[in-house]
Amino acid sequence: MTKILVVEDEMPMLQGLKDNLELESYEVETASEGKSGLEKIRNGQFDLILLDVMLPGVSGFDICKTIRKENNTTPVILLTAKGEEIDKVLGLELGADDYITKPFSLRELLARIKTILRRTDVGKKDSDNSVVITIGKLKVNFANYEAYSENTEVKMSHKEFELLKYLWNHKNQVIARNELMDSVWGIESDVTTRTVDNFIVKLRQKIESNPNEPKIILTVHGIGYKMLG
Repeated sequence: MTKILVVEDEMPMLQGLKDNLELESYEVETASEGKSGLEKIRNGQFDLILLDVMLPGVSGFDICKTIRKENNTTPVILLTAKGEEIDKVLGLELGADDYITKPFSLRELLARIKTILRRTDVGKKDSDNSVVITIGKLKVNFANYEAYSENTEVKMSHKEFELLKYLWNHKNQVIARNELMDSVWGIESDVTTRTVDNFIVKLRQKIESNPNEPKIILTVHGIGYKMLG
C-alpha cells in the first residue's frame, strides 16, 4: 500500500487530509510540527510527503532542504498559504517536487499526488540498478539517485535527477521549456520557465567543465534546451 506522510500544524486540515487520503486507499501517517515530522521522515519509509511550509519549530523549507542533503529522494509536495513566485521557486530549488497553494481542492491535490507517484513508479520500473552512465563530469545512476564526480558523491535534488534524466532520454533533441515543465514537474504544477532555467544552471555547474560555456546542455534561444549525446 502506498504510504504518505502529512506534516501539517492546522489540526482540521491535518485530519481532513488524513481522512480523505485514507478513503483513496493510501496508508497515512501524520505529524503536527516540524521536529516530529523530520524525525518520522528519517525513521520511516514513505512514498510521498505532504509538507506544510509554515510549521512550528522547523519550517517545511528547512525540512525539505535537510532531507535532500541527507540524500532522501522521497517526493515532496509543499503546502502553503503563500502564493508569491519567489516562494515557489525557493521551494522547488530546495528539492520539492511540487507546490500547491491553500486553499486548494481535494481533487487537484489528488491529481498531483497521482501524477508524482506514477512518474516515480515508472522511473523505478524503467531503471536498471546496474547502469551507471557518464554525463560530462558526472557518473550517474538514475535508479538509485546517485551521482559522482572523481569518486566523490555529488548532492543533487530529486528534481535535478528527473530533469537530467529527461534530457538524457531525449539526447540530441530540442526540448521546449514548456515540455520540460509538463514532463518533469507535471501539467498541474505552478512552475515557470524561470524555474526550469534555474535548474539548468544548477545542472551545468555539476556536469560542464566550464558552465559559462556549456558543451553538453545547450540553450536553443527562444525555445528551450538540447543535450548533446
